[in-house]
Amino acid sequence: MTQPIELWYWPTPNGWKISIALEEMGLPYVVKPVNIGAGEQFAPTFQALSPNGRMPAIVDPDGPDGQPLSIFESGAILQYLGAKSGRFYPSDVRARVEVDQWLFWQVGGLGPMAGQTHHFRQYAPAMIKDQRQIAYGVNRYTNETHRLYGVLNRRLEDRDYVAGDYSIADMAIWPWILPTHQGQDLNEFPYLAAWLERVGLRPAVQAGRAVGAEWRANLAASGKAAEDARRVLFGQRGR
Repeated sequence: MTQPIELWYWPTPNGWKISIALEEMGLPYVVKPVNIGAGEQFAPTFQALSPNGRMPAIVDPDGPDGQPLSIFESGAILQYLGAKSGRFYPSDVRARVEVDQWLFWQVGGLGPMAGQTHHFRQYAPAMIKDQRQIAYGVNRYTNETHRLYGVLNRRLEDRDYVAGDYSIADMAIWPWILPTHQGQDLNEFPYLAAWLERVGLRPAVQAGRAVGAEWRANLAASGKAAEDARRVLFGQRGR
């Protein structure tokens, strides 16, 4: 009997990408929580799988040669799972390149920029006393995220999904559209908004998004526990 894939995970947009993919592809998996607010991403056991100290990571006990295979970086994981399952990642070269373009757009653009927007808008106000110090970051990243939402909106004007059929590119992008946290008004992006709803109605997306929901804490909250978690997460302690 095939052993389940180990998903080293915490419920964040990058983690959701993989839990959604595993649900969509029907691949059995077991969750290995990596509490990033408690610093578990710095543990030697996890860093042996993910040298960058970032989740998610997976371990497939049944790798291509029958031996276990560990993978870090969410984009690489999505490509691997798509190829392994034969679903949501085309075998045709032209179609696959179309998916890869938008997958890399997410991992190299939307994810980092939206993540910085979220940081300056949600977390920094609880970390920095002088709010003038964060104003530039708020404006810089909110504006860039707005531009990226516009790119995606234009792409979706004449199609249901970003790269033809529903694919790992949609799974990668969808968790990072967080307009409330990123200062965006979806009324400005009607095609993106329709896609966001369309993808969000998929049962596997809902199931993947719900994995570990009870573990989430508000890092923008007040109190010592939240402050300690922010220090760990944003590198404010030696390690």
